[in-house]
Amino acid sequence: MKVVVSTLNAKFIHTSLALRYLKAYCEKDFDVEITEYTIKDPAMNIVSDLYQKAPDVLGFSCYIWNIEETIQVIKMLKKIRPELIILLGGPEVSYDTEYWMKRIPEVDFIVMGEGEETFHQLLTEISTTRKYHFVYGLAYRKGEEVIIMPGRPKLKLDDIPSPHRFAEDLPSLANRVVYFETSRGCPFSCQFCLSSIEVGVRYFDMERTKSDLMYLINSGAKLIKFVDRTFNIKRDYAMEIFDFLIKNHNGVVFQFEITADIMRPEVLDYLAEHAPPGTFRFEIGVQSTNDTTNELVQRRQNFAKLTRTVQKVKHSLKIDQHLDLIAGLPEEDYNSFRKTFNDVFELGPEELQLGFLKMLRGTGLRNEAERWGYVYMDHAPYEILGNDILPFTDIIRIKRVEDVLEKYWNAHRMDNTVKYLIAHEFTSAFDFFQEFGDYWEERGWQRIGHQLEDLFTRLRDFLLHRETPNMPIIEGLMKLDYFLGHKYRPRKIWWDFTLDKSEQMAYLRLLAEQPELVDGDGGFQRLRMNEKDLHKHVMLEVLPFALQTYLQSGDIDTSSPQLLVVHFPPDAQQAVSCYTMPLHQAAVK
Repeated sequence: MKVVVSTLNAKFIHTSLALRYLKAYCEKDFDVEITEYTIKDPAMNIVSDLYQKAPDVLGFSCYIWNIEETIQVIKMLKKIRPELIILLGGPEVSYDTEYWMKRIPEVDFIVMGEGEETFHQLLTEISTTRKYHFVYGLAYRKGEEVIIMPGRPKLKLDDIPSPHRFAEDLPSLANRVVYFETSRGCPFSCQFCLSSIEVGVRYFDMERTKSDLMYLINSGAKLIKFVDRTFNIKRDYAMEIFDFLIKNHNGVVFQFEITADIMRPEVLDYLAEHAPPGTFRFEIGVQSTNDTTNELVQRRQNFAKLTRTVQKVKHSLKIDQHLDLIAGLPEEDYNSFRKTFNDVFELGPEELQLGFLKMLRGTGLRNEAERWGYVYMDHAPYEILGNDILPFTDIIRIKRVEDVLEKYWNAHRMDNTVKYLIAHEFTSAFDFFQEFGDYWEERGWQRIGHQLEDLFTRLRDFLLHRETPNMPIIEGLMKLDYFLGHKYRPRKIWWDFTLDKSEQMAYLRLLAEQPELVDGDGGFQRLRMNEKDLHKHVMLEVLPFALQTYLQSGDIDTSSPQLLVVHFPPDAQQAVSCYTMPLHQAAVK
């Protein structure tokens, strides 16, 4: 019996941990082949590939991001291979299972919940007696009737073989995200989240966890994402893994989902002292700072303690932080969400993800949707279209905020400019992104693509349209950000140089002869560039303010315009360097 397990990942770089667990658990008795696609792959290409593999049993792992595309594939396959046994599993079909069996008559079985043991027993029954009423955690068909069996007890996690030891995964480890699990379950009861349904947290054996991590590190993995819902809930366990990774990271980056308000100060102090810069990333779900909202969704959160953690991590300069918000939670109207956004943006996260509430099957919030007047999409991803206090018009407005937030903050194309605008020219961060997002849509830019320079010219258009003061200072910061956004000397700029060609050449000659004129600790002098190298690797521009004063204190000193000297190293792996020097008009003349 040939068994293929498959899924449609959101992106090519993603990998399915679920499929690897199934293969690991079953491979002692069955030959299970993993094959992964993406939601962008044409359905016909997927069907053709699976057809040529000629499986007897085909299983799909289903999530909100792939269920609709998966259904297309299933329906086509069943038409050309009516005898093919098709089964589904995953969080999207583990709830409202009878609905899925009726909606997709081409599906023969659904594995509900934790699937390793159920999948193995199902394969055993398919290949032998076919007595499916013995298989707990299974939905199957008996004539026209759908039979849903009771769930099965949770597995002992260490009974599951490692999903990380397959030889076929080794060639692509460096180019794809490795998902890793040290525990299952979540101690919290947030009513918008599927993790709240499973009671209790179970852990894998520590030595097994370390062994698997060491194997992945030594085999060339570059990014490992821990999928534990609350990685730091068990402090000693988390600390032991942090310590192990600090000592053995070998350049790998590790990402964790943490609950910030329960992070102990001694853990933060340890990480601040010992974590190598850039090795760890933290994802923190804030969701809302509205206490009433958090209480209604049974989310326990102490924002003061969360703030302490985020600020302490930020000040360590060791760990990037990704903070999440959810628009549309109960009793969070437009103005309340504006406050939530500003509260969290003020913490200065490297990335702020603005998401919209999804009414996931099986969650308490979906079951009580009428209480809050929710309307939402009929099919995945079940995103809300409004509720009693947040109409669709407000959702559209917040989506404009999300769009420019992604382009101008999360992509880190204009950090210096955006920070200045929010601090000096707009009432709040939310108001900047909202005004700009509204202008972006009014101009129809959401319907056309953009190059990097377009992002700068469109921001300038917006700021000029609203008659923003201090444009010379803002444009100076934009030019700085544009230079910093390139690894090599840019061939294209979006403004007219302040200096004409002869002035630039005179300054480059001066820099070759007197590099000590450049401010700083002598870093520019140590480059030892002649005039030819300067022409190839340096760009110049006049700034109408003292750059170092602004970077150190945030103050704008326009009494001392400076020459910005930007060095682009021949090796793109090295960072671009910015220097300044006083303007020497006499030297140019």
